[in-house]
Amino acid sequence: MTSLVSDDGIVTAVTLLSASPCVITQVKTTETDGYQAVQLGTEVAKHPAKPQIGHNTKAKVAPSKIVREIRVDEITEELSVGTELKADVFSVGDNVQVTGTSKGKGFAGTIKRHNFALGRKTHGGRNYRRPGSIGSMYPQRIFKGKRMAGQMGVDQVTVKGLKIALVDAENNLIAVTGAVPGPRKGIVVLKGAK
Repeated sequence: MTSLVSDDGIVTAVTLLSASPCVITQVKTTETDGYQAVQLGTEVAKHPAKPQIGHNTKAKVAPSKIVREIRVDEITEELSVGTELKADVFSVGDNVQVTGTSKGKGFAGTIKRHNFALGRKTHGGRNYRRPGSIGSMYPQRIFKGKRMAGQMGVDQVTVKGLKIALVDAENNLIAVTGAVPGPRKGIVVLKGAK
């Protein structure tokens, strides 16, 4: 993350995203697949699998390291197999939503994971970070979905209401206002918000 200063002197916190060029490797239509989408591939895979080579031979592009599918409302002539999409697809001021995988926190307790309160540390209290009661006598089982300790993070997270603050097509950079999910060098998908 960094900050940008506008002409009026307003400082905005932004996240810089490396937007390497994406190539359309497949176009899915309602007639053939039951829905409309485009498959985007970016970066060249070092050791692609044979099915991946065959799939990209039809598209006449090098096998992609990262492949993502994005649903679209309508398929135009611009969205054809082999078309390259760069950072200048977006323009400054566009509303976008960013989807990524959140940082993994490992096995976390209820206080960190679900914001449970600490137990009292005076008057003989021994229950400082324990969850406390997890059910009554009836129905003599724990309901599914009970908030307890467990794996935290590594979830798909979508942040909405972000705006494009800067587009640098030469250096393949996009600056988005605010924070995006995931660690540094994580893969995120930018979509135009409706």
